[in-house]
Amino acid sequence: MQDWRKIIDFIKKRKHFFWYVPESELKNLKDESIVEHTLNYGDWDDVQKLISILGMERTAEIFRRKSKKSKIGRTNYRPEIINYFNLYFDKYASGNSYKKAERVTATRR
Repeated sequence: MQDWRKIIDFIKKRKHFFWYVPESELKNLKDESIVEHTLNYGDWDDVQKLISILGMERTAEIFRRKSKKSKIGRTNYRPEIINYFNLYFDKYASGNSYKKAERVTATRR
């Protein structure tokens, strides 16, 4: 389980990622929003700090779930972010042999 004080500290140091959220509401941000904003707008140190707090597996799981287009064909991740972090999490998040096999199979069809 993550330390909520660390995630709150992480958010407060990066308020500019969440410029539209009133400061009093920053503590109510969901992990999905924190991951999205960090991957889209953060630098490499921000991403690594977030992974150290949430863990590689949790961060990868949130990213994969939220980077897929919704029923209305929309995602909040930019295409280059989706491409990069799909490759990154495929390499560094464990339990991805199924995902890798699924992609290889899809490309062979």
